[in-house]
Amino acid sequence: MSSTVYIALGSNLDDPSAQIHRALTALAHLPQTELADCALWYRSVAVGPGTQADYINTVVRLHTELAPLDLLHALQAIETAQGRTRTQHWGARTLDLDILLYDDLSLNTEELTLPHPRLTERNFVLAPLHDLAPELTLVNSKGIERSVKQWLANCGSTGIVQL
Repeated sequence: MSSTVYIALGSNLDDPSAQIHRALTALAHLPQTELADCALWYRSVAVGPGTQADYINTVVRLHTELAPLDLLHALQAIETAQGRTRTQHWGARTLDLDILLYDDLSLNTEELTLPHPRLTERNFVLAPLHDLAPELTLVNSKGIERSVKQWLANCGSTGIVQL
């Protein structure tokens, strides 16, 4: 049985647009996985240490037979193949692929937390997710439940521009 998964894509190093294009191609070729839809692309101000270039962000919807940790490992392999190094938390990166939602699964392990723990706080993730699923319901870490549309309105649009 196929699961519906939303993945956030972001890049701010080494030609971010090309990085996102290559990532989309790689996602479309994952085994037992269909790339169902891709949101509009956005430019956002970097969140993290030091002065960083702006990010290019989007979200995709996948249908996959891969288990959550298998999918995570496949995404990390794509990041590594595109030059991702993990030297600084929230530092600049060639590619960041985050599992936002995996069906209605709640999971909290050392490797993976689902839904993504900061999903309801980040307009650069909520805006493209809104393009794909505005009425999707999300629950934050305090147990507050709202639609993607409502969470996005709560975050505002500061620092993000649709491309």
